[in-house]
Amino acid sequence: MPYLLVVVAGLLEVGWAFSMKQSAGFTRLGPSLLTFVLMAASFALLSFAMRSLPLGTAYAIWTGIGALGAFAVGILVLGEPASSTRLLAAALIGGGIVLMKVGS
Repeated sequence: MPYLLVVVAGLLEVGWAFSMKQSAGFTRLGPSLLTFVLMAASFALLSFAMRSLPLGTAYAIWTGIGALGAFAVGILVLGEPASSTRLLAAALIGGGIVLMKVGS
């Protein structure tokens, strides 16, 4: 159950990162409010997961999912470049998440 909470918290992190981008520096009300709601929910789920998971494991998985998810949204939705260097960096982050889970 704690790993499920971390995964959902990570997905919410992707959501708030995207809505923050859409808020245009918090100048648009709707995306700005959505950013704060998703942030609060993400942090809450992460804090519940940390009741039973080690700090390093929970935080690394949460930030990894957020980073990879935001990277994917940037490429797939926002048309950001997908260079081989950026893809390699994303693969290394993904590998780190897997190793963190296996090692805990």
